[in-house]
Amino acid sequence: MSTAIATETPLLVYFSSVSQNTARFIEKLGLRAQSIPLFASEPMLVVDEPFVLVTPTYGGGQGRGEERGAVPKQVIRFLNVEQNRSLIRGVIAAGNTNFGDAFCAAGDIISRKCHVPHLYRLELFGTSEDVTRVSEGLERWWKLQ
Repeated sequence: MSTAIATETPLLVYFSSVSQNTARFIEKLGLRAQSIPLFASEPMLVVDEPFVLVTPTYGGGQGRGEERGAVPKQVIRFLNVEQNRSLIRGVIAAGNTNFGDAFCAAGDIISRKCHVPHLYRLELFGTSEDVTRVSEGLERWWKLQ
């Protein structure tokens, strides 16, 4: 008996800082989503189905090398849970074009370390064009998984 859940779109797991930029983007998408806790004192989210991770990039690791500081600590903590890491299927990163070459570096780092595609890059909380592209692209891509 299979326990796999057949859905047209993936579960989105996202982290949003106090600014709530990523949360605003997720709300615009209107897709199934679960949030990684902001505070370490909150219970860690553990997922039980494949998902796409949506994360902001922090400072692009400016001046500290790409690996340091770009991925939010909460996202690292979430991905350090083996079950969560085993179910990630792709990553979408938000960032600030002011970061230059480090724009959306968190997505590149997670993609490389978890061996999943970096599906999309968006500025801060995304435009209406980003919402359309991600919604349509995720639906098409997920059907191929």
